[in-house]
Amino acid sequence: MSDRLDWAADRVLSGLIGSVMRLPYPSRVPMMGSALRRAIGPLAGYRRRAMANLALIYPDMSESARRRIAEAVCDNFGRTLIENYSHKDFALHLHQTEPQGDGMNALVEAAHDNRPVIFVTGHFGNHEAPRHVLSRLGYTIGGLYRPMANAYFNAHYAQTMTSWGGPVFEQGAKGTIGFARHLKSGGMGTLLFDVNSDAGEPIDFMGRPAMTATSAAEFALKFDALVLPYFATRKNDGLNFDIAVEAPITPSDRLTMTTEMNARLAARVEKTPEQWFWVHRRWKNKQGRI
Repeated sequence: MSDRLDWAADRVLSGLIGSVMRLPYPSRVPMMGSALRRAIGPLAGYRRRAMANLALIYPDMSESARRRIAEAVCDNFGRTLIENYSHKDFALHLHQTEPQGDGMNALVEAAHDNRPVIFVTGHFGNHEAPRHVLSRLGYTIGGLYRPMANAYFNAHYAQTMTSWGGPVFEQGAKGTIGFARHLKSGGMGTLLFDVNSDAGEPIDFMGRPAMTATSAAEFALKFDALVLPYFATRKNDGLNFDIAVEAPITPSDRLTMTTEMNARLAARVEKTPEQWFWVHRRWKNKQGRI
């Protein structure tokens, strides 16, 4: 039954994506945002889950405020989804966007020295926007990604990450080895660290312990890689971004470094909560629920 439901869900979403892709890019992005905000988000339970997570972290927030943020989260989700399917148009749209931040000088130095670089980020704004912008500037950036639970959807969504930029590896034994070799050769790659990891460590995120993978720090310590948090904050027009490459994470130990990564993302979320993917079951209990 689950397999049938996954297939049906993929057919519906794929049909919507195909229809929206026929629109001009400036219309395509807000249209997909509206579809997720008004229809798919509520029907799929995304809005409800976002509101539950918001209540967990902000217990004093009013229900109307939580609902407003949750609807904006769904809108950003839709925009991000169609932007990533439109990766060629997305890259073209970002052609005048320049990255800023205290980490840019360190990035230039690492590239000159052929030192590995691990960019760490979360599902915030659009997590692929910084990779597009830095790729345009000549940096070849790969990554290690976690496949989606819906295998039908993942089969084509994975192409939005793997069909451009540097080598992108699927999480697992083979992919981890490939990513490690890429770093060892002086490569650059991106890791998203803000999803629940049963094999991770309970590290504070937004004031509550969240099971967090420490692999980025472990890779960095093993290969002497520079760790740079980067984030894309969506602007008020809904189409453009501020790209920030933050100061490097200081090498120390895996727990201290990962705690700092969580803190960097938390600071972004506190400022613009509607741009983080509150839909994830980020704070699971033993029953798998928040």
